[in-house]
Amino acid sequence: MENSGIITTKPLSFIWDTKDPFLFCAYHLDKYPEGNGNFGPKSSLIGRNIGQDFEGKDGWRMYHGENIPGFPAHPHRGFETVTLVEKGFVDHSDSIGATARYGMGDVQWMTAGKGIQHAEMFPLINENKENTLELFQIWLNLPAKNKIVDPFYKMFWSEKIPQLLFKDTNYRETKVKLVAGNLDSHLSLEPPPNSWASSPENHVAIWIIEMEPFSEWVLPASIANLSKTLYFYEGSRIYLDNRELPVMYLVDLVSDKKILIRNHEQTAKLLLLQGKPIQERIVQYGPFVMNTEEEIQQAFYDYQRTRFGGWPWNSVEPVHGKMRRFSKYADGKEEVPFL
Repeated sequence: MENSGIITTKPLSFIWDTKDPFLFCAYHLDKYPEGNGNFGPKSSLIGRNIGQDFEGKDGWRMYHGENIPGFPAHPHRGFETVTLVEKGFVDHSDSIGATARYGMGDVQWMTAGKGIQHAEMFPLINENKENTLELFQIWLNLPAKNKIVDPFYKMFWSEKIPQLLFKDTNYRETKVKLVAGNLDSHLSLEPPPNSWASSPENHVAIWIIEMEPFSEWVLPASIANLSKTLYFYEGSRIYLDNRELPVMYLVDLVSDKKILIRNHEQTAKLLLLQGKPIQERIVQYGPFVMNTEEEIQQAFYDYQRTRFGGWPWNSVEPVHGKMRRFSKYADGKEEVPFL
């Protein structure tokens, strides 16, 4: 379409396609049953492939967890994880001694750097009602110069994340949650210091966009030659410059063109990922993302030798009891929302 801001569209798979500087995006929506008092599901686990439960039986998955859903201790090197938890909770524990419980709109941004082990468990806190979990995990690459920096993570508590409200000519609302980037002179919270997103000239943006039924909003233009992808994950249909897009589709956009988004009869939710490509060779083997095969071999050697600091916890799937949201860092500093 001449002068269109749309490059391509395609349906979403379980793992969403991404473009440099992003490596991976997974969307998890699990309607877990009541908890059993030990933070696992009250329902029977019979018939599930425990340890590799990804089928979505009864609307939920155990993933790699055996007793508690989630992702027990596993290593990373050479990139960052940005985890947006819209519903439910995640319990984080890592090999450098940090722990956290976050959720209900919080974001954790972790620079794996030279190597870290962490566990991401989904504690089923509610024992008398469902425990719905909705989250995105986005992998953002690191440039070669930062692939072996010290591990680092920080919390973006939901109460502090900028959320912007726009109204169209009919007073219908669009909300934009600004996890990374800027919009209308509003800045996101500061990313970790070695992140590709920490340099404004890289124009990294991670936004969640929520549109009321029949609302309109103009997605602004950025500069040319960025990767810019919009993921339509909840609703019925939207129109991008009059081109219809059904739910569970992505659209790659021309980064320096604005585009009119018109929603239809249901609330629509979209994720935007944007950034300047790093344009370096990527060699990936599972949880290790480097620039050469030799660096991947070194990552395996280092992990076998050091376990990236070992595992200081008494379980590979640790959870944090009845605690509310918190973060405790490796240096002993503790942090809670509102403070």
